[in-house]
Amino acid sequence: MRVAVALAGAIALVSGSLVVTATNVQAAPVTPGSSLLDQAGSAIKKSGLDRYAVHSSKKGTVRYTRTYDGLRVAGGDLVIRTRSDGTYAGSSVGLTRPLTLATKPSVTADKAAATAKGEFEGSITSTGKPELFVDATSGLGKLAWETVITGWQPDRQTPSRFHVISDALSGAVIGSYDEIEHVAGTGNSIYSGEVAVESTAAGASFNLVDPTRGGGLTCDMNNRTSGACATFTDADNTWGTGAPADRQSAAVDAHFGAAVTFDYFKGVHGRNGIFGDGRGVPSRVHYGSNYVNAFWDGAQMTYGDGTGNAKPLVALDVAGHEMSHGVTENVVPGGLTYSGESGGLNEATSDIFGSMVEFHADTTADAGDYDIGEKIDINGNGSPLRYMYNPTLDGRSHGCWSTSTRSVDVHYSSGVANHFFFNLAEGSGATPYGTSPLCGAADPVTGIGQEKAAKIWFRALDSYFVSNTGYVNTANPGNTARAYSLSAAGDLYGFCSAEYKAVQTAWTSVNVAGTDEQCSTGNDFSVTLAPAAVALGPGESATVTATTALVNGEAEPVTFTAGATPAGVTVTFEPATVTAGESTTITVSADATAARSSGPVRITATAPSVTRTRDLAVTVNSGAKCAGTNATVVPIPDNSTVTSSITVDGCTAAPSTTSGVEVHIRHTYIGDLVVSLVAPDGSAYVLHNRAEGSTDNIDKTYSVNLAGETADGTWTLRVQDAANLDTGSLTSWTLSL
Repeated sequence: MRVAVALAGAIALVSGSLVVTATNVQAAPVTPGSSLLDQAGSAIKKSGLDRYAVHSSKKGTVRYTRTYDGLRVAGGDLVIRTRSDGTYAGSSVGLTRPLTLATKPSVTADKAAATAKGEFEGSITSTGKPELFVDATSGLGKLAWETVITGWQPDRQTPSRFHVISDALSGAVIGSYDEIEHVAGTGNSIYSGEVAVESTAAGASFNLVDPTRGGGLTCDMNNRTSGACATFTDADNTWGTGAPADRQSAAVDAHFGAAVTFDYFKGVHGRNGIFGDGRGVPSRVHYGSNYVNAFWDGAQMTYGDGTGNAKPLVALDVAGHEMSHGVTENVVPGGLTYSGESGGLNEATSDIFGSMVEFHADTTADAGDYDIGEKIDINGNGSPLRYMYNPTLDGRSHGCWSTSTRSVDVHYSSGVANHFFFNLAEGSGATPYGTSPLCGAADPVTGIGQEKAAKIWFRALDSYFVSNTGYVNTANPGNTARAYSLSAAGDLYGFCSAEYKAVQTAWTSVNVAGTDEQCSTGNDFSVTLAPAAVALGPGESATVTATTALVNGEAEPVTFTAGATPAGVTVTFEPATVTAGESTTITVSADATAARSSGPVRITATAPSVTRTRDLAVTVNSGAKCAGTNATVVPIPDNSTVTSSITVDGCTAAPSTTSGVEVHIRHTYIGDLVVSLVAPDGSAYVLHNRAEGSTDNIDKTYSVNLAGETADGTWTLRVQDAANLDTGSLTSWTLSL
């Protein structure tokens, strides 16, 4: 998502709506049976129609996007974390339950496009073809259309790529957002004083192109909104005078801001540029006339010159803020959804790192602080845009979470996370940067310093956040900034460390509660499972190591027990009781008749002073004789019915409520097809009934409730072509009971 800092006179977004953004992931599909996804089991809310693609992969973390029945799922992205041996260690998931919805729209694409046009207030230059997708930004799936309107916002200078999300069954508008939202030679900058800038020699002169940071360049739009942007050149490699009237001065600020932001993310967080691949970005200055805005559009930075073209919006924290939006959208697939609480976290992430960039630059002319945009004087009275230490000072931002936070503009819901970060870094009460109030009767917070606070926030963003992460989520309590930042603090500094406790206290100080484990002031311990997920077949066993660690006080005896297990599965411990600091071996066994199943088993570790719990994901696969594949190609002529059979013999397990039927059909119009599974007793289960019209091919795994059927016998896949013209063939199918 392309977003920018909100400036005075900005056009308000539709608030409190569920909005989504497209992702452009070019990756080979990953089937649900692949290793990590299979280890994750039910934790990632899989359905039989899901398919996954790798968005990014790094040591310890793999991010996936999800499709359902061939449609993009906004809010369906997930993160799987791995241990050093590559096994599953945990996941972040935005869905609250597996997707189960029909994918045939009642509203046409033309109707969706007309609705979108009616929502746009600027001038339209083009209307994109509506995309049918699954909107799961709420955690639940809804069939929707996304239409992109391209044009100009009402100021006629700000470009617009306006997304309108409408219900594909009722036609009602769900939400909307704009991708583009308001808001080392020697260089003499306007705001940062004399700074070093990198340039490139070009014959007898120099170009403002940074060869050390991926070729990032700074260019002059000459107060136009379109056309070529001319790269700045200079004869003596001394750029600008520090006065706004000198066109090079604003270019120095922008070029310096891009360089410092690049260096900050690479040196502090190990991220090689906005895109993670070392590329620099263009910075366009002197955009428009009297243009009081700056924005990141997914590929470049753009800065206006402000009121009277006398106050260019090129201050260091503005540059850091905007380019941090680029980091967010490239780390999380499509970025944190730009609405409600996730949109507030998106904006807060840019405020946080924009401020950290300012501190990192360490200039005397623009010293680090927690005021946002204080140099550009956008309000005309010397006040900043936002105050991280007390967000309510701007008269609009929320400094404490409440149920209304999710329904305000994202630039104001950002205040909750900004306030949290300030308290975590600097502490509450009186500080050198301002006085931070507490929410309600919260305890005071002792800060852990900017460096640790920033590392925790980046770790949470990089390894935990998904697109619809928010502040409070009663349906999915794990998908919150509090839960993920605590996990990040535990990763970096240890469970119940001083830093971990500070994160808890800082969130509580802004009225964001959680279901996380509280750290005891007495005897306390932690417990981890390695691996955190196991998959086994009927008659098989698997082992897991449960490791305890003393985190406070004296080591006490810890006794392990297991909660409810899938039918036919037993869990034992050897030894069942250890002393805090020791480990036990968990053995998970499935008897020979265990049915195919997947779910969490709660592992409880009880000591006299405190109890800790962890969930172990257990998947029981089909037994060797309870699955089969028929790969014989069967042609499907027009107006005909064909069959293909698999004989099961010797399966001792009962078919499952989640039995799988994987079907591969090549066909140019699958709206002609009716596909059914016929059990040995003749019972028929319809898998596909003339849905999806002109869509080509079926490559899906259907989840079918076959409980009550007898496993052994001949199972038949029946495919009926119910119309003329289009033909195809059944290439293969697999049955997993």
